[in-house]
Amino acid sequence: MKLDTFVVTGISSKETPHNAVTPPIYLTSTYEQEGLDEFGEYQYSRASNPTRTHLEKLVAGCENARFALAYSSGMAASSAFFSLFQPKDKVLFNSEIYGGTYAFVQKYFQQYGIEYELVENLNEYSLEDFDENVKGIFIETPSNPLLRVSDIQKISDLAHQKGIVVAVDNTFLTPYYQKPLALGADVVVYSATKYFGGHADAIGGLITTNNETLHEKLRFFQINQGAILSPFECYSFIRGIKTLSVRLDRQTENTKAIVAFLQHHKDVENVYFAGSANKAEREIQERQASGIGALISFSLKETIDLDVFLKALQRFDLAASLGGVESLIEHIGKMSHQSFSEEELKILGISNRHLRLAIGIENKEDLIEDLAQALEKARLS
Repeated sequence: MKLDTFVVTGISSKETPHNAVTPPIYLTSTYEQEGLDEFGEYQYSRASNPTRTHLEKLVAGCENARFALAYSSGMAASSAFFSLFQPKDKVLFNSEIYGGTYAFVQKYFQQYGIEYELVENLNEYSLEDFDENVKGIFIETPSNPLLRVSDIQKISDLAHQKGIVVAVDNTFLTPYYQKPLALGADVVVYSATKYFGGHADAIGGLITTNNETLHEKLRFFQINQGAILSPFECYSFIRGIKTLSVRLDRQTENTKAIVAFLQHHKDVENVYFAGSANKAEREIQERQASGIGALISFSLKETIDLDVFLKALQRFDLAASLGGVESLIEHIGKMSHQSFSEEELKILGISNRHLRLAIGIENKEDLIEDLAQALEKARLS
């Protein structure tokens, strides 16, 4: 079954009470048991809930994974993965990561004696580059915010020779465009808030894996750290997933048109999208993913008054998120990556002129017209 069919029919009416086409929301904290030694499948909703089970089965099916776990946020899912590590362990990251992940790592890892390193290009790593303390790798590909591409299969193959566990944050592409487990990753992490939800009205996180041992450890953290997803939020994501493919098809179509517009605009310095950095990364992107997604970033020349440009936009809301049906714009340094110092941003190649676009499902001509009129109003000369 193709994914764009599965997202709609992945939860069969035969699996629901009274053959309901839409699974019900179980708003209960506990469940009656038959007797002292007669326990049912569900006992207490922090441990498991039928609505959460439906969502987890649906997400596992989307990823072709054995297991999926739903968390209260994307950061809760990421922090569950980081809970796998012990003092003196070391975790590698690609140098461009989400600001929230970086803020968590800076404080949490220091508190618990876990080391970390931001690596400029993991694609160039060899076996000799992994020191004995490296126990994990956490990749965002494409990265946030310059959309650099990491070779999941190559990195995973090398890491596994050293017994290193590999996690991929696949939020930007979703399993519709990229399946990291099939490329060798051990764990896939999502901010479900973004494309799984798709409507900017629910917050949640997801983890998928084929490794039973990792699943049991991650499920322990889910239950005992209490970072569970509520039944209503689970329902919201089940509903959102039904339109995942049609939304991404439209958003990617819009994105390609906007990229072409920005690349040819005289006031735009650079445009960044998955595979745009160089030929090698473009080839990796084309090999491991079937689309570029709907997130891009760009930098404006000094000919544009940044504040005037942002205030002149009518179709792009100035907001720090992505993945919904609406189009958003953000200032990278002041919003998603505010946890990075000015010096760190400079090293990454991110200036005060860098903006990030999350493209929605609106008419692409309207979006381009809005960008054009805002740039015209903001031009200094």
